[in-house]
Amino acid sequence: MSSPILPVVVLDDPGQAVPLGEALLAGGIDSVEITLRTAAGLEGIRHARTVEGLRVGAGSVLTPSHVDQVVEAGAEFIVCPGLSAAVVERAREHGVDILPGVATPSELMAAVALGLDEVKLFPAGLLGGPAYIEALSAPFPAMRFVPSGGVSLATLRDYLAVPAITTVSGTWMVARKLLAAGDWARVTALSAEAIAAV
Repeated sequence: MSSPILPVVVLDDPGQAVPLGEALLAGGIDSVEITLRTAAGLEGIRHARTVEGLRVGAGSVLTPSHVDQVVEAGAEFIVCPGLSAAVVERAREHGVDILPGVATPSELMAAVALGLDEVKLFPAGLLGGPAYIEALSAPFPAMRFVPSGGVSLATLRDYLAVPAITTVSGTWMVARKLLAAGDWARVTALSAEAIAAV
């Protein structure tokens, strides 16, 4: 990931994508994960890709066909809630970076077997937060983690203090109510606050 903070976005209207991307950039965040949790996700990726300087990824990617769809829409990286060898392979066929989700040492071993050196840990907060990732990183010293789920401004520094964590994933600066209200100034302010905390 290029930015230390990766916002996870749920779009209800693809028209939100461009002003959202501009608001994130204004706050110092240059990457975004637009999920496939709503019908607006794919079109939102297409819109967001028009924002110069913004690295756009697709989240909640579950199947190889999802990979095909998001790559066609212009996604530059792929994020998954879990680990699927078929999805990883399809992303590689397209030459697109992938960040699959793991929650256990066994899943980490599967990730290593697939040649991966960076994974998303989900749901990080429920699994034990920074202390859990620190424990996992001992037997997997080459692995880098992107915690997702339960990360907030209050816990940001605790996560980034763990050497194996280079990026955190969060939603607080891109809450759906902010997007629905078109409160782009608030998105920018929350993004800048997060970057300052880093």
